[in-house]
Amino acid sequence: MQALWTASTGMAGQQTQIDVIANNLANLNTPGFKTARAQFQDLVYQNITTPGAPAPGGTVTPTGVSVGLGTRVASTPRMFAQGSLQQTQNQYDLAIQGDGFFQVTLPDGTIGYTRDGSFQVNGQGQLVTSDGYLVQPGITIPPTATAVTIGADGTVSVTMPGQQNPQQVGQLQLARFANPAGLLARGQNLFVATQASGAPLVATPGQQGTGTLAQGYVEQSNVSLVDQMVALIDAERAYEAMSKVVTTGDQMLQMANGMNG
Repeated sequence: MQALWTASTGMAGQQTQIDVIANNLANLNTPGFKTARAQFQDLVYQNITTPGAPAPGGTVTPTGVSVGLGTRVASTPRMFAQGSLQQTQNQYDLAIQGDGFFQVTLPDGTIGYTRDGSFQVNGQGQLVTSDGYLVQPGITIPPTATAVTIGADGTVSVTMPGQQNPQQVGQLQLARFANPAGLLARGQNLFVATQASGAPLVATPGQQGTGTLAQGYVEQSNVSLVDQMVALIDAERAYEAMSKVVTTGDQMLQMANGMNG
């Protein structure tokens, strides 16, 4: 009975849906996290009668007869909507208001991209992520600096002892992509570019479509607890319905076997 296989594809799809929702909820408080969702596609069809096939009397069938063979998860794209900004007491915390990603140097020398701007400085005064990855372009804060100011355009300035006027020590830049949903998530709040995402366009914050920076803020996850709980209930109901189809199909097979006996 084809219904057993078709229902099993639906159950497998809802299991993936639950996995995606669980990851969203687990990252409810992860800075810069972007919600993912499962997108489904129907599988191929068994065409018993093709629409437009010849029919008795010289006519053609208006609709035909076809039976679907189930569903599959086609993709799990991320929704890059802006998350809310949370004010912090850290002068190195940065939030992007708008499009774009911070750039960081990964251990293998390649560039990673993140929306998590909860930065710190290492022992050399270099601006780094919470995992110690260097932010690019490199920014070094003098150890004797009494204050650090990061403008909306990414200009990094410091105030030195005995000086009234700040001096610029660096310029942050943001990268944006034609298709951010094509970025590959690698954990640690980081993405890497792929052929699907396209090459990064690097620009000064506020220019060429990139957002501006807010110092002393961190972008929160854009996960909506209410939306995820509703999706969780929907997935549970769909899984329950598919399991009922399997049970019903099994009972029908038992009845058919009894009749044949």
